[in-house]
Amino acid sequence: MDDILIEDTKNVRIIQFNRPQKLNAINLSMYKALQQTLHEGEQDPDVHVFFIKGQAQGFTAGHDLQDFLQGQNLSATHPTVAFLYQLLQLKKPLIAAVSGHAIGIGTTLLLHCDMVYASDDAQFQLPFVNLNLVPEAACSYLLPQLCGLQKASELLMLGDPFGAQQAKEIGLVNHIVQQETLDAYAFEKASQLAQKPQEALIQTKALLRSTMHKQAQVHLEQELKQFAEHLTLPATKERLQRFFS
Repeated sequence: MDDILIEDTKNVRIIQFNRPQKLNAINLSMYKALQQTLHEGEQDPDVHVFFIKGQAQGFTAGHDLQDFLQGQNLSATHPTVAFLYQLLQLKKPLIAAVSGHAIGIGTTLLLHCDMVYASDDAQFQLPFVNLNLVPEAACSYLLPQLCGLQKASELLMLGDPFGAQQAKEIGLVNHIVQQETLDAYAFEKASQLAQKPQEALIQTKALLRSTMHKQAQVHLEQELKQFAEHLTLPATKERLQRFFS
């Protein structure tokens, strides 16, 4: 069974996390598949919009840290790093549907989405500091831009879970809908975008993000360097071991 499911329909590329036995935790092979399908979709004239989702019980529990710790150094060729840069540079619109848990990268990747729809049971969390790690995916820049420095500090430093309503209040989520209608609702929005004039849509996205793109890349590079350093610390390994147990 593939851990990432991909389907193209009505000019929308649907990307689904499909590892429910591990709460959709993303391992290195999944990152590779995600980066590849985004890259190929950018080149495919029949793909106008990306739509990413999980299952009713959860979006993703974040990095599969056990797999992550056994991987290679966080160089440009690392599957996670390649995915993060692909996400940052994405030209076509990206829509997300989130239900259940969205932890770590499950929350930070939403900062790169153009529209996010969540079910009323969605739970978000940025637990990096709690694991003796630092933020990733340019979150340390994008989150304060979204909700202000104080709120971003609270979410990143305390690392407490927060629900769909708070996510909507800070601008992370566009709308909250019933879980049973979430996928259909979000896909309809993606389909609407897919029928728009594509060049104008792509240029509009570029204009919206042009002022933040360069600084986000700088923060992404700094985060990756510090994240890699923290992964090697005994205190981090101890906290991760307690987390896994």
